[in-house]
Amino acid sequence: MPEKKYKRIDGRAPDELRPFSMRVGILKNADGSAEIRLGKNWIIIAVYGPREYYPKFEASQERAILNCRYHMVPFSTTERKPPKPSRREIELSKVIREALEPALILEEFPEMGIDVYIEVIQASGGTRVSSITAASLALADAGIPMRDLVVGCSAGKVDGKIVLDLNEEEDKEGEADLALALMPSLNKITLLQMDGQLAPDEFKEAVELAKKGALKLYKAQIEALRKRIEEMR
Repeated sequence: MPEKKYKRIDGRAPDELRPFSMRVGILKNADGSAEIRLGKNWIIIAVYGPREYYPKFEASQERAILNCRYHMVPFSTTERKPPKPSRREIELSKVIREALEPALILEEFPEMGIDVYIEVIQASGGTRVSSITAASLALADAGIPMRDLVVGCSAGKVDGKIVLDLNEEEDKEGEADLALALMPSLNKITLLQMDGQLAPDEFKEAVELAKKGALKLYKAQIEALRKRIEEMR
């Protein structure tokens, strides 16, 4: 008998992304904005700047300072969320900033600041990488000079299988979760984090799978920006 193909908890194949969509220029009062929906995830980004940095004595004379704030709205998950920023929100704000910075030509804006506000409206696994993908779009929409877009994707190990784009249940129950951010045109990784354990061959497989997923999302980024340009004509 032929071997049954492995199907995940939501019916996807191991190398299949959740359904996704991206939009750019969704907020009138921001310099740049974007939205991403990936599975049940729903994230909105607003970018402000470049603008004068405050307090002035902390500004850099050599480059703009990028600030990112990752925030999960209280109704984004089923778990109770305190009003103050959680340790995870503070950590992910830093992680996202560090993933985006290599793509930005910040030297063109000394003594300025660029603020990225990430609002997670609904969360269901993979908000870190989805936030990076959408934030990159919003920065491009704001006209920030970039070496390349940054796109994020995850992979991991579930039921002994390496799979792409873990959903919330897989993230909780899986053996490992790997988050990757990539500048595809330059083939440069700007983020690589892993929770759990993978054998060396499994790690390599997960990285390659996440890269393939990122390239699919990159095409959607380009298309979303094209639509935005057409709307502005």
